[in-house]
Amino acid sequence: MARSTARRPARRPARSPLTVALMAALPLAVALPAAAETAPAYPAVLEGHAILPARSFVAPPKDAPESLRTSGKYTRPDGRREDRLGSIAGTSYLSAKEAPRPTGISLPFDGQPVQGFSGIKAMKDGSYWVLTDNGYGARNNSADAMLMFHHVKPDWKHGGVKRLNTVFLRDPDKKVPFLIVNEGTKSRYLTGADFDLESMQFVGDHVWFGDELGPYLIQADRQGKVLGVFETEVDGKVVRSPDHYAVTTPATPGAFSTPVRRSRGFEGMAASKDGRFLYPLFEGPLWNEAEKKWESANGKDYLRILEFDVARRAWTGRSWKYALEQNGNNIGDFNMIDADTGLIIERDNGEGLPETGCDGQPRVDCQNVPARFKRIYKVSLKDADANGFVRKIGYIDLMDIQDPQGVARVGGKDGKFAFPFVTIEDVDVVDGERIVVANDNNLPYSAGRQLGRNDDNEFILLRVPELLQAR
Repeated sequence: MARSTARRPARRPARSPLTVALMAALPLAVALPAAAETAPAYPAVLEGHAILPARSFVAPPKDAPESLRTSGKYTRPDGRREDRLGSIAGTSYLSAKEAPRPTGISLPFDGQPVQGFSGIKAMKDGSYWVLTDNGYGARNNSADAMLMFHHVKPDWKHGGVKRLNTVFLRDPDKKVPFLIVNEGTKSRYLTGADFDLESMQFVGDHVWFGDELGPYLIQADRQGKVLGVFETEVDGKVVRSPDHYAVTTPATPGAFSTPVRRSRGFEGMAASKDGRFLYPLFEGPLWNEAEKKWESANGKDYLRILEFDVARRAWTGRSWKYALEQNGNNIGDFNMIDADTGLIIERDNGEGLPETGCDGQPRVDCQNVPARFKRIYKVSLKDADANGFVRKIGYIDLMDIQDPQGVARVGGKDGKFAFPFVTIEDVDVVDGERIVVANDNNLPYSAGRQLGRNDDNEFILLRVPELLQAR
């Protein structure tokens, strides 16, 4: 859901000689990529558009603690608990403090919000599994937001989305190695204060999740029971974020840094087509302690793609690099097309059409940070260069989608359609010509489709044969 700190441009951590011990042992050498080739753009045609309303909720399981009957109680700006339903107005976190822009939805909620999708998997029957994001943008305000994933089916003909089933994550066998919010309960349901799940993959009878807080890989069964939690290793060393349970804030202000910036852990995670390997992808670059900067090459930040052996439950040590087109961009999702190539969402941190942007001065009737860069790249792991940078084969522009048949339920004009959301976090292959894309609507903190109205959860079916066939 909302990611009030995670979706903003990266800030450099304090440069202090006092750093956590694990940093000293981590080699993060920067390798310069070969001369970059400009990846060509390919067309995308809208073939389906389905919408799940922002106000979509589900009741928690009957054995869940009473505290989970409502959600969003810890979202006041001052951090104090608020139990009165609907008493905290939602505003776009991209609006300036001088001109807070309402989204029309208020917290806390009765029940658990279904929305905030940060991962998607296409099924052969036309249905999809989607993953609800961690909660309200931070670990400290999401203790009553349950972690769950849903089986849904868009109705491309009529434009609705039916929720078929919801699975809540729980840890009854105490596989999680740290104190969780619902520690003293029997079912031990997990919340957004425990993990920030951003990606998922189905491998056999199990579901694997990529987390941002540790970052961790989490293994569960299809009923949501946690089977294992795995630390992250880069170049043979464990790496952690400020939210890792073993990282302690030092007594001296400014004397703190970790390789992974807060909320820049695993965002996308692909799986090999045979299910042997997982490929988690960091959302942000790692910190190079030796050079006191984020990992970059030729002036561009790059992200690490790691490889995890599912059968061995261990990191292989193999990795790739993904160069961002623009520093400050983030990735949204990662899924494989075949054994070699995959799709990665790369996006800026804006929302709304460029023509709705404010003309210099922030106001409530315009977008302070309009969307300009929303792309899906096709990449090749096999064709990575000598320094490990994946090759970008081509891309589609989600701000310039063709809609000649007028398929768009909203957002279409003159045969064109745009997907101008700040957090576009879902992409998967449907068949040899089509992909599905969906947004994380950050309830109640995003209004990219219409000023003053929180975004719904939109699913779009795109025909992109040229991109999928490109080599």
